[in-house]
Amino acid sequence: MRVVVVEAPTGSGRQWAERARVLDEQGFDALLVPDTLWTPSPFPALAAAAAVTRTLRLRTWVAAAPLRTAAALTRECRALQALSDGRFELGIGAGRPDAEAEAGRLGTSWGTAAQRIHAVEESVAAVRAGVDPVPEVVVSAAGPRMLAAAGRVADRVALALGPTTTEADLADAVERARETCGRAMTFTQSLVGIGDALPSYFARTGGPTLAELLQLGSAGLLPADPGRAADVLCTREEELGIAEVTVPGELSEAFAPVLARLRR
Repeated sequence: MRVVVVEAPTGSGRQWAERARVLDEQGFDALLVPDTLWTPSPFPALAAAAAVTRTLRLRTWVAAAPLRTAAALTRECRALQALSDGRFELGIGAGRPDAEAEAGRLGTSWGTAAQRIHAVEESVAAVRAGVDPVPEVVVSAAGPRMLAAAGRVADRVALALGPTTTEADLADAVERARETCGRAMTFTQSLVGIGDALPSYFARTGGPTLAELLQLGSAGLLPADPGRAADVLCTREEELGIAEVTVPGELSEAFAPVLARLRR
């Protein structure tokens, strides 16, 4: 089971470097940086993290294909792969539903859903051809057309599911993805909390409350007990092929005991 942390830089460059170093020492597998216009660009942020870490892998989460040409993306990936000594991973998707305005601000074409999905495939092909060593590719997908594309180009599929997804919903999503991507495909699941700890942005953005997540039986909310939480994740890996989970950056400390159990 791979455990990765999703976080955008805040504060000074020195603080960001120290944050990356701590995650490296704690044993997390990768640092994932979002690709939005309200957070720092992921490529320089990951390059700064690469300079102060030894084993931590670095991934875009997720690079929105409509925001760059395939050639521009390949250039950035090639540089980061070199600066990280081969620790770069490409996380890519067709763009968040609310990101069309960002494409307009950057002067790029958003395109139709079919065009954005094609851009993902084109971008992955360009990166695979132009970056050495070829990075692992994780494609974010939910709908049938995006899942079909992911099945053609991804090493792993990140299931684009919301925080209120239940265990039954998760199993159904995996089954649909396997039918489309092949039975051997593995998956990434995003966690939303552990015990009573939730990311602060839920409160700021009107996200679901702890009580609501508990009532629904959210699959993204793990038990507080580290042993039980680790057991849940190991069962999902064995039964559903969920080989990786993402942890919100501000919950990394709360998740550290679970990570220790998984590493035994």
